[in-house]
Amino acid sequence: MQSKPTTTGLKNLVLMGVVLMLLGDFLFALNDAMGKWLVTNFSVGQVLLVRSLGCFIILGPLIARQGPAQLFNVERKGLQFLRVLFATLDVGLFYAAVAYLPLADVMTFYMAGPIYVAALSHFFLNERIGWRRWLAVFAGFCGVVIALRPSAAMLSLPSLFGIVGSLSFSMALILNRYLRNTSDTTLVTWQMIAALVVGAVLSIGDWQPTTSIELGGMLALGVVASCAHLLITRSLKLAPASLLAPLQYSLLIWAIALGYMFFGDVPDLYVIVGGTIIVIAGLFIFHRKNLLETVPPEAVAPDGH
Repeated sequence: MQSKPTTTGLKNLVLMGVVLMLLGDFLFALNDAMGKWLVTNFSVGQVLLVRSLGCFIILGPLIARQGPAQLFNVERKGLQFLRVLFATLDVGLFYAAVAYLPLADVMTFYMAGPIYVAALSHFFLNERIGWRRWLAVFAGFCGVVIALRPSAAMLSLPSLFGIVGSLSFSMALILNRYLRNTSDTTLVTWQMIAALVVGAVLSIGDWQPTTSIELGGMLALGVVASCAHLLITRSLKLAPASLLAPLQYSLLIWAIALGYMFFGDVPDLYVIVGGTIIVIAGLFIFHRKNLLETVPPEAVAPDGH
């Protein structure tokens, strides 16, 4: 008979979950910085294609372990297709946005994802949202508007890429909640297959020759993204989602740091103020949800770019 973990053992597991979440967030931020570097020289389609191939360096053994047949034995195929569609829009539009905007700007749009999830859950999941959380959702939207730099140019095409991409990210998270019985390996595999197909189509007639370093960078992009996703998935099995939720906002700190280190980007006052409002609103939403009910993992874990 297996003994129950001791109090010290439970604390160690929770600490390990926190460490894995922070490491996963860092890898996602690194993945985003690598993607920005690559899309300055190569098309989004080419990066998507090679990146998706790189993901299978990690996914291949996992698919073999669970059995390839499990990829086709899935629940609610229509929703599976919609999730793949939104997840593909998420990653494609993210790379399209960072090709033109600083990394911190785009990440600020995506940090509003959990706020969108809270709002959309009311309509798509019939979850009751109290007036305090609706107020926080409204404040989060105001933060996004401020980060967009209120001006005639606030709805520029790259900014729209970021907004639509973050909404697609949120819809993918909502559908994750519907499809919680599908294994992570299956969900991520179909997501990568779709990105590979879209990348192949978009790269037709727009393929640039690569050096071995650039090709390795694109493949490494897929490896880093896969590892980040697996780390965060594991962290959610070791520590409560309500504890891990605020750690997601470390992505914004890493985005600012990596954007400055590699691209010389310095966020302006609008991004700093807007990002701060988004973070405070998001933390309040998670706090209220934690008081009233359990925070679902799908509202926390980034899908990964």
